[in-house]
Amino acid sequence: MPLYTSKSVLLGLTALFSAAAFTASADEITTFTKGGAAIGGTDPVAYFTEGKPVAGSDQYTFEYDDVTWKFSSAENRDKFAAEPAKYAPQYGGFCAFGAAMGFKVPVVPEAWSIVDGKLYLNNSMKVQERFEQDIPGHIENATLNWEIIKDKKPEDLKEPIIRN
Repeated sequence: MPLYTSKSVLLGLTALFSAAAFTASADEITTFTKGGAAIGGTDPVAYFTEGKPVAGSDQYTFEYDDVTWKFSSAENRDKFAAEPAKYAPQYGGFCAFGAAMGFKVPVVPEAWSIVDGKLYLNNSMKVQERFEQDIPGHIENATLNWEIIKDKKPEDLKEPIIRN
């Protein structure tokens, strides 16, 4: 398995991000949406209750932070509606490793972790592996960076934020 350097990951994230041509509405600035739904329509509660990503349904939706969230059941929708901050992924559902580097990067449902009761999503399984190499450090950096990048459009984030 090849070893990826921080520089190559940053360049890859920058390239991925630059190539992603999409228009962001106000809600998409702080929440990752794909196909008109938060986190691409994946049920965020299922990560906690089933231990895996589960596709949400148009039948069970909830509006939170001006974004449509989808759920696999009425029960999961109701759990989220009662405590959205408990179930919504960190960093608006953008890639946790990307946020740690100062970027807003799309995610895939399969690359995820629950740490201290919080859901973290990542861009790919390779990025997930990098995230897991220093979970506390990446969460600390992502949390600090989120305050800087939260209200910026993804395409406006061109330079990484390097923290020691």
